[in-house]
Amino acid sequence: MIIAQISDFREAARRRLPRFLFEYMDGGSYAEVTLRKNIDELADIALRQRVLRDVSNIDVSTELFGQKLALPVALAPIGLAGLNARRGECQAVRATEQAGVPFTLSTVSACSLDEVAKAAAKPFWFQLYMIRDREFMKDLLAQASAAQCSALVFTVDMAVPGSRYRDHHTGLAGADNLKGALWRVAQALLRPDWAWDVGLWGRPHALGNVLPVLKGKSGIGDFFKWMRDNFDPSISWRDLDFIRSEWKGPLIIKGILDPEDAREAAKLGADGLVVSNHGGRQLDGVLSTAKALPPIADAVGDQLTVLADGGVRSGLDVVRMLALGAKGVLLGRAWSYALAAQGEAGVAKMLKLIEAEMRVAMALTGVTNIAEINRTILAGDHA
Repeated sequence: MIIAQISDFREAARRRLPRFLFEYMDGGSYAEVTLRKNIDELADIALRQRVLRDVSNIDVSTELFGQKLALPVALAPIGLAGLNARRGECQAVRATEQAGVPFTLSTVSACSLDEVAKAAAKPFWFQLYMIRDREFMKDLLAQASAAQCSALVFTVDMAVPGSRYRDHHTGLAGADNLKGALWRVAQALLRPDWAWDVGLWGRPHALGNVLPVLKGKSGIGDFFKWMRDNFDPSISWRDLDFIRSEWKGPLIIKGILDPEDAREAAKLGADGLVVSNHGGRQLDGVLSTAKALPPIADAVGDQLTVLADGGVRSGLDVVRMLALGAKGVLLGRAWSYALAAQGEAGVAKMLKLIEAEMRVAMALTGVTNIAEINRTILAGDHA
């Protein structure tokens, strides 16, 4: 099929992946209201079209946390993304290096920190959850330091996993019982290309960073049980002291939706934050990122670096996020779809599409560099 936009990658991914993996990547929590609003309310942001301005020399580069980037984007951490293609996180990190943007490896990746570090030629970012086993966290942070990861993304909006109905329908929510396992095998057999390339030869059971604590168990059911048992609902702002004591690089707090929480993150010395509702996968009914971003940027934008994710499906959406106050944008499902559809080449193409669409949007709003993108390019109620 012809790939011209992110939604084309989504359709190609749907055709290639077993249903349980596609729905896990594509779905949200409860009735998925926030998931839809992330997309729709960002698309509703109106821009001012300007004319007769010299836009012959557009610069889409920027700098985040001391790192020069070719685009103001990074790949967001995606759990189990490496199951979308053979050793998928390794493919994705190579694509980002060629594109000049950061890749963020999830704690719950398919490929381990060590494997991705060996595949990478440059530093990448690492994402961490607060886990009950603090010694395990210390070990992960030590591995991230040894891999020379250039930033730590600490996710704070997953004290407990959200209720995701699609996963019940596909058997993933029952991952630790025989009925769920047989249902997933049946779905995999309907996708023979994936079953051969990833299911058989891609070693999907090698669940990267958490394999050492699964005590010899390596099935997807064991993995989800470990997640349910080990996320820590007692997490509080005091735990940032623990993270800071073990991590000396840039610290980015992911999962902020309220200005009060943003001020707390700034007060406690975070270097950046991500305005995020976890892609609509945690608490349904909360604000979309497009709605939550401006007041947070106003509250703390001069104290730390504000990033955002959620609902971004084009380079035009990236420009919208920047205009609403973000300094950079994390791409989540966009790269996961692309990886599932075409592997490393798909991620590379997705980033090229984002860049091309950004350039058009910038030219037609009359701006020539990232610093010029702000609320002055917005129209109507958002200006």
